[in-house]
Amino acid sequence: MSKKEKIYSIIDIETTGGMSSRDRITEIAMVKVKGGEIIDRYESLINPERSIPTEITRITGITNRMVEDAPKFYEIAKKIVDFTEDSIFVAHNVNFDYNFIREEFKSLGYTYSKKVLCTVKLSRRAFPGLRSYSLGNLIQHFGISVLNRHRAMDDVLATFDIFSRILQGERHEEQIDRLLNGGIKEFNLPGNITMEYLHTLPEEPGVYYFYNVHGTVIYVGKSINIRSRIFQHLGTIDAKTEKLSKQSHAISFELTGNELVAMLLESKEIKSLRPEINKAQRTQEYPYFIFSYRDEKGFLCFDFDRSGKKNEKDKEILSYVATKQGAKSSIYHVAKSFGLCLGKCGLNECGMDCFYVHSQECYGASVMKEDPIEYNVRALEGKELLYKIFREDFFLILNGRNNDEKSLVLVQDGHYKGYGYMPKDNMDMGMEEWFEAIETVRTTPEYDRIVSQYMVRNNNYRKVDI
Repeated sequence: MSKKEKIYSIIDIETTGGMSSRDRITEIAMVKVKGGEIIDRYESLINPERSIPTEITRITGITNRMVEDAPKFYEIAKKIVDFTEDSIFVAHNVNFDYNFIREEFKSLGYTYSKKVLCTVKLSRRAFPGLRSYSLGNLIQHFGISVLNRHRAMDDVLATFDIFSRILQGERHEEQIDRLLNGGIKEFNLPGNITMEYLHTLPEEPGVYYFYNVHGTVIYVGKSINIRSRIFQHLGTIDAKTEKLSKQSHAISFELTGNELVAMLLESKEIKSLRPEINKAQRTQEYPYFIFSYRDEKGFLCFDFDRSGKKNEKDKEILSYVATKQGAKSSIYHVAKSFGLCLGKCGLNECGMDCFYVHSQECYGASVMKEDPIEYNVRALEGKELLYKIFREDFFLILNGRNNDEKSLVLVQDGHYKGYGYMPKDNMDMGMEEWFEAIETVRTTPEYDRIVSQYMVRNNNYRKVDI
């Protein structure tokens, strides 16, 4: 399609609120534009299948009674697909409208994916110096006549007016192409990679791979939106991007259904494939390790050291930590929790005049006031605490790669064990089936860190104790 043949679908929606993952669409309006002229239009109220909040009705004027007999989204979904086919999705603050429509389609098990243009971003380039680029301010600035603000068709026609002014600019094609392609110039693309191919990449969570001309993976990454992330890679000018551009010949991807599995798979692939451009992620992230040993008197002792093959050789490693202070803090916490000797924990030089012995905070293992067998009962409990990242065994249940599937992440014996997928309809068959679905991996501190941090920062999972 040449530049003059671009077709645009300008779209506006009204909703029950501002969160695409929670709220629903109440109205949609679309106009199709070719050669600067409107060639088709469509509008409809939509039954959101829930009550419209009073404050939203106050803004849009759309009431529960107005949408009561309106079609539900699934009833007009095909119309939206057909109307916007072979066109560029245009909206003012496009992420709002586009994400809502994608979420509605996702609930139907359909992936809706389009090239998108934002008239807010275009307006900033075309009309510099305005105090605001909100639709309301642009309407006022250009004196655009609008009968019903915050009704979908009226806002679409106002957006069309603004878009038409943008299209009259001398460099509008260049600005549009720059936004569509994320700043990427096609002649700078590496190998067999084309702009058309990049636009077909999924806007879903997963892991992506860059290959060189020999088919060797040179970079592995993860994202909740594969297409957007790859556009960022190729549209950014830095040392890593330059390497990617020079060495890449092809791109592939693997969908994961959610961010957690994407992070776990990325970590696994980087360790396995050792891609050349992932050097930063292959460097030592845990420069210290905690280990246990028995001293000459039979006491179970703890200490820490710098990571590395030489230091780690023949040691019973319990965990890896990011800082020296982190290692000390972990061991100190265990020592205080179980009444262990700080000298046997590598934290203090102990002797007959030890403060902790005299203050009765320690039972005196270092000066043989305590039998090793009695001491080691508590030390073994401390060892278990240092080794285990997680205190419980459980599954995390998250979104799968499609609406008919769930993903399972297993944590057992204090560590991440693996992940797998299961048809949603089979989830009630019991945990034996869940265990069968798991592809197990060797435990590493990196995996445990990924899972534990994800659980702290997110709540989009269901935890099922084993």
